[in-house]
Amino acid sequence: MYQLKSYIRFLLNSTNQHGVHSPFIYYFITKCLYDKASYSAYNKLKAYRNTLISSNDSLDITDLGEGSKVLGSKTRKVNKMVKVSSSSMKEARLLFKVVQYFNCKSILELGTSLGMGTYAMALANEFSNVTSIEGCANTSDYTKHNFKKLKINHITFLKGDFATTISTLKQSSFDCIYFDGHHNKDATIKYFEALLPKANNNAVFIFDDIYWSKGMTEAWQYIKAHEAVTVTVDIFQLGFVFFRKEQAREHFKIRV
Repeated sequence: MYQLKSYIRFLLNSTNQHGVHSPFIYYFITKCLYDKASYSAYNKLKAYRNTLISSNDSLDITDLGEGSKVLGSKTRKVNKMVKVSSSSMKEARLLFKVVQYFNCKSILELGTSLGMGTYAMALANEFSNVTSIEGCANTSDYTKHNFKKLKINHITFLKGDFATTISTLKQSSFDCIYFDGHHNKDATIKYFEALLPKANNNAVFIFDDIYWSKGMTEAWQYIKAHEAVTVTVDIFQLGFVFFRKEQAREHFKIRV
């Protein structure tokens, strides 16, 4: 019910590219978010998703986050997980477009799950380095095994809770950080602040499920108001955060 009410409010308060005066955001919307091109990578993403949907495999899940609103059992079918707790095709295509548009070379993902988002970002730039952290060891191992068969070699899979694993990251900065796990207000803010020092001026932080719960929306509002943040773009499914010091401080709600 919370998500439905939030979506109605979003529709009432959102817009498209018209009236956006910032060239940076205007081109981000029109050249990236509204890009209607049919990339060959989309066929690969769809094929991978279909493989997961047709799978009869089950995984014993260690859930360190808020858990699934639908999947309650600790033993979960892969074909159900991909439908409920993995990036949708729409989100995967958006991630692909964003990484490609900004030519992100260093990417960090919090929450590997079955790798739909991971795969999308990896396909967007074959010369990138993608690091993906997953709290459930079985899920991480399963996805890593799948990616060996896909012959995707520029991804580093890390296992462990986000807070501990973030503290061990050697890389000084990332072009893109995708927050897709532990859907909890305090945890989201904690990871955001922990990773702020690794945001370069042109970095984009992407937050999934910002309307998943009242707490997640409150975390999004906190992030928007943070002094380090200059621009945000809320498309309901995802929230994009930019740190460009040359940019006027603005917040956008865009229908995609």
